[in-house]
Amino acid sequence: MKEQLVKAMQRGQFINMMYVSKSGEITKRRVKIIKVVGDSFTAFCFTRQAKRTFIMNNVLAIVPVVRKERGVV
Repeated sequence: MKEQLVKAMQRGQFINMMYVSKSGEITKRRVKIIKVVGDSFTAFCFTRQAKRTFIMNNVLAIVPVVRKERGVV
């Protein structure tokens, strides 16, 4: 998981992730990773429109967001 997060940060990719909060609520977030430190990471959360710190053990799944270029026909 950590390696995937570091790669996404280095590439400047957005990530869709399923996350379990401290209260046990499962949420879907779109984030851009800013910093990975130890067992946590800081990211800009587009759901909350704020910089947040996430615990890696609470991440259920991550998927890089793939943006396709539109071609002119």
